[in-house]
Amino acid sequence: MYSEKFTESLKAVEAAREANIKLEPARMTAQQKEDLLKAYHPDYKEEEFVELKIGPNKGEKVPTELAAMLQSHSRITSDAVDLENPDYDVDVLVIGGGGAGSSAAIEAHEAGADVMIVTKLRIGDANTMMAEGGIQAADKENDSPAIHFVDAFGGGHYAAKRELLAKLVCDAPEAIKWLNELGVEFDKDENGNMITTHGGGTSRKRMHAAKDYSGAEIMRTLRDEVLNRGIPVVDFTSAIELILDENGNAAGAVLLNMETQEMLVARAKTVIIATGGAGRMHYQGFPTSNHYGATADGLVLGYRVGAKLLYADTLQYHPTGAAYPEQIFGALVTEKVRSLGAKLINAKGEAFMHPLETRDVSAASIIRECNARGNGVDTGNGLGVWLDTPMIEKIGGEGTIEARIPAMMRMFGKYGIDIRKEPILVYPTLHYQNGGLDINADCMTTNVENLFVAGEAVGGIHGRNRLMGNSLLDIIVFGRSAGKSAAAKCKDVKVGKLTLAHIDSFEKEIASAGIETASVSPKLLPDYRRK
Repeated sequence: MYSEKFTESLKAVEAAREANIKLEPARMTAQQKEDLLKAYHPDYKEEEFVELKIGPNKGEKVPTELAAMLQSHSRITSDAVDLENPDYDVDVLVIGGGGAGSSAAIEAHEAGADVMIVTKLRIGDANTMMAEGGIQAADKENDSPAIHFVDAFGGGHYAAKRELLAKLVCDAPEAIKWLNELGVEFDKDENGNMITTHGGGTSRKRMHAAKDYSGAEIMRTLRDEVLNRGIPVVDFTSAIELILDENGNAAGAVLLNMETQEMLVARAKTVIIATGGAGRMHYQGFPTSNHYGATADGLVLGYRVGAKLLYADTLQYHPTGAAYPEQIFGALVTEKVRSLGAKLINAKGEAFMHPLETRDVSAASIIRECNARGNGVDTGNGLGVWLDTPMIEKIGGEGTIEARIPAMMRMFGKYGIDIRKEPILVYPTLHYQNGGLDINADCMTTNVENLFVAGEAVGGIHGRNRLMGNSLLDIIVFGRSAGKSAAAKCKDVKVGKLTLAHIDSFEKEIASAGIETASVSPKLLPDYRRK
């Protein structure tokens, strides 16, 4: 089944395991990290980025694939729908049915607003479901939001918007309390205390988890709350264009039924974009850990009506995506595997980096090991390095893997790999959209009134790199905040005449800039058909 080289590498890992368990690879200096990232991280490959020619971020660089969508034609013309007779008329329209959208809808409903969720697939079909490792919150005696802030600010290369990051860390303990009271089954000890662990770049154990089903457990609870409250959910329906009123304020969206292709109009006093990430754009040809609908829709919708982007040139490539077997290529291997003791090992059986460096540093280290140093393992479908999972039970005792990361054990077990006894192969996978729409602390975009954003579609919360566990946190903190803010704002909103005139204005910009494209956006779904 395995090649001779593959088998030799596996034996080298097994032979060096006891020594590698005791070995503590040195952490890199700040200069070493900077040099490593510039040389090997995908965000630093200049040829993979282009300058935008139109829109509020004209002159700034974004990934080539994203630029193509941001500078594409709308899917509709400005007279394609009847804006005078909307199919839906609500206070708060939430676009997206993941963790951020659900949190926003719950809080808007709690505040007394008439709220509706519209979602491209089904409620819960989102990156929230794919998150495994946990959610950060500084709620233990030896920790504080200030320490959490320092960890995240440094991990994000000191680029986060301070007011957003401060909100994230200060609201974190309350977010955990809220989820716990809603019914999330967090891991707890025999006395009912939350069990917490380290993550990459954290100086304290503040990672709260539900085994390695954390995102799925949170999404289960939020979905139940949305449905129990009777909040309307229009599923299998995408927002394909935002609607403004005559005053230039967000006032709804044009919706497309994904099954019937029928177009509908939703009028709203306030709109919340919670459309999630962009992994299915497959930037630079990378595989992804993202769900099927993660195609940067919210960024495109917001950009076309004039909302600014922040840090759209930076993505997170999770260091440990499955590299073997081929059937799960790119699937997330949670950072929790490393926080429990597994180390990254090259083809020679050497532990080549500290297991809990920040994600961008870890990803760049793996790319360097495989490419520049020639120490990658040939999987038959590319290169990878070993993640020595049997270390976990040698450190934590028999049964640790099944108790703490059962999803990982089952995912690989389906393909005959027992991670308790043999290591797994990993390589970076496209995981998180660090950049997104620029918002204020109340979650409203900086230059489009009544347009709010929450979750992965926001830019600036994490800076230019995100720490593990801060994404599940941001969808709760900013989802709840967006819901409260939108509900409060809509009380004073009088919606003017609806218009799609921005489509015509954008078309003029495309023509004036000499952009020749047949593409339309948002992308909605990836196309995997063989050409």
